[in-house]
Amino acid sequence: MKRRRFIAALFLTAVVILAAALFLPKGSERAGQQTQEETIHAMKAAIMERALQCYVIEGAYPSELAYLEENYGLTVNRKDYLVMYTAVAENLPPQIVIRAR
Repeated sequence: MKRRRFIAALFLTAVVILAAALFLPKGSERAGQQTQEETIHAMKAAIMERALQCYVIEGAYPSELAYLEENYGLTVNRKDYLVMYTAVAENLPPQIVIRAR
């Protein structure tokens, strides 16, 4: 009887370890993707906030992202992200697309 319990406990332990080994990497990958998406969202929000600040102060949205970096203290992680800033018109918000490299 004790031997059966021992074998059952050993089998259950092996199943739990195997399940953890199979599912932990996928969960970690999803967490990494979620963090990256949150970073992209935060970067886009920061760019839009500075562009709006520029519009309020100067009466026009900037034509280039570099203007916000130089005059409004914006920093962009160009090493890890590709940032496409497209000015539509002076009175319309820019289109911003950010992609991970």
